[in-house]
Amino acid sequence: MVSIGPSALPGGILTWVMESIGEGAEIRHVQPLAGGTSSTLRELTVCRNGELSSYVLRLFSNKEWLGQEPDLAWHEAESLRYMRQSGVTVPNLIAYDETGERCGLPATLMTKIRGAVVLRPTDENQWIDGLALALAKIHQTNGENFPFEHFSYNDALTLEKPLWSKVPNDWMRAFYIVAGIRPQTKFSFIHRDYHPSNVLWEGGKVSGVVDWVNACLGPIGVDVGHCRVNLAQLYGVSVADRFLEAYQRCAGESYSYHPYWDLLSLIDTLDGPPSVYAGWVEFSMSGLSDELVQHRLDDYLLNLLDRFDDF
Repeated sequence: MVSIGPSALPGGILTWVMESIGEGAEIRHVQPLAGGTSSTLRELTVCRNGELSSYVLRLFSNKEWLGQEPDLAWHEAESLRYMRQSGVTVPNLIAYDETGERCGLPATLMTKIRGAVVLRPTDENQWIDGLALALAKIHQTNGENFPFEHFSYNDALTLEKPLWSKVPNDWMRAFYIVAGIRPQTKFSFIHRDYHPSNVLWEGGKVSGVVDWVNACLGPIGVDVGHCRVNLAQLYGVSVADRFLEAYQRCAGESYSYHPYWDLLSLIDTLDGPPSVYAGWVEFSMSGLSDELVQHRLDDYLLNLLDRFDDF
């Protein structure tokens, strides 16, 4: 990535950042960060007391998202605070501008975690186990009194038959199932957007988990299902199934699988014909096409319906 000068940020943001970090803070470099598909991410190199440190500035620049959830900055700030008690490394919250009064847009400022996104692991089994273990640790977090609760992104009753699919009638059956009675389940603290592009690695191990804007109290199966639908698109159904097996080993008796939550998570990803997620491309994942992603989602759907029939 190309570093740019601090002047690339408006003066109001610069002042807020320096005040938030503390007296004597000086921003040396600013550079875009990959993965910011729904917000603007910048890495800031800051010198303070002769030491250089890296921070991440998130500007909530998606007007449609802000219209639906105007408290996004506060939401992420609260999520990071709750995660202090977990066994997972997350960014440390420095400050947040809830309304955009100081920055022009709602914003969060946090420390930058060491590590990188890995989408082509050299040891796939170790990678899958690491993803599963980190998620299981997140679900051990005490989310009591957390102010945000899970809600579905799509109303299954209003979804139309997907013309892009080769099995549209099976999708309609899935919509009917998801619109029905939900299985009883305990709500826990969940990340809500857990997938490989939000997990950082260093030395073959998970070094941290980022992007906590959607964390909430909700069914654990939603987190597992969201990661599985991402894995199914990236690598196919077999990898998604191996992740489920790994998560079940890590979580033990605290987790009881039900395919309903997989179906809900799958349907919640629908927003027009499925396509290659821009974040995967930013992290150098090649070999995907819209047609391949759609084919893999059809395969994954049929796999889930088979599981549901056998349940």
